[in-house]
Amino acid sequence: MPGNTISKGEVFVIDTDASSREQLSTALQQKAYEVICFADGASLLSEARLRMPACVLLEVQASDHSGLDVLKQLREDNCMAPILMTSANGSIAMAVDAIRSGAFDFIEKPFQSHDIVDRIDAAIDEFAQPDSGRQRWLAGCEPLTEREAEVLAHLAAGLTNKGIARLMRLSARTVEGYRAGILKKANARNVTDLLRRIYGQA
Repeated sequence: MPGNTISKGEVFVIDTDASSREQLSTALQQKAYEVICFADGASLLSEARLRMPACVLLEVQASDHSGLDVLKQLREDNCMAPILMTSANGSIAMAVDAIRSGAFDFIEKPFQSHDIVDRIDAAIDEFAQPDSGRQRWLAGCEPLTEREAEVLAHLAAGLTNKGIARLMRLSARTVEGYRAGILKKANARNVTDLLRRIYGQA
């Protein structure tokens, strides 16, 4: 971190790729974050119970879902920091599981370090808002989170997943996860079916 710069907080990281860790650490330190890398989930969980990170970045692999287990445990432990998941071989199902388990974003590798820093900034800013935990309702279904409601509004406006991702500063895979969750809550077959229900046409 540059000298005489006030720290913006600690970012906890689990990433198995040494090159990725190094690039990410450098980019975050240049933006005044302190980076703490962990070899395994148990070490990260232990440290997170002692002090609150500004953000957590977790890698999840198709052959080993331990990253998702760490995510779920952090939420059970009431960790209030935003958690971003990364994966080199993630699927839509994995993204949906991550989002439903409390992840802020699901980002596919390879990624640009500056993009990750921007998303971490956005996540921290959103979590600092007093209404970040607010619930929204869609008639006849489970409650939508604020982010789901925002995705739904953009879908209703006709935006594509990529368009919504750019607007909300999320990955397209994360938006797909939110969309799948909304459809499941509304018991809708697809977005067209969902919008018909919203506007009372079915």
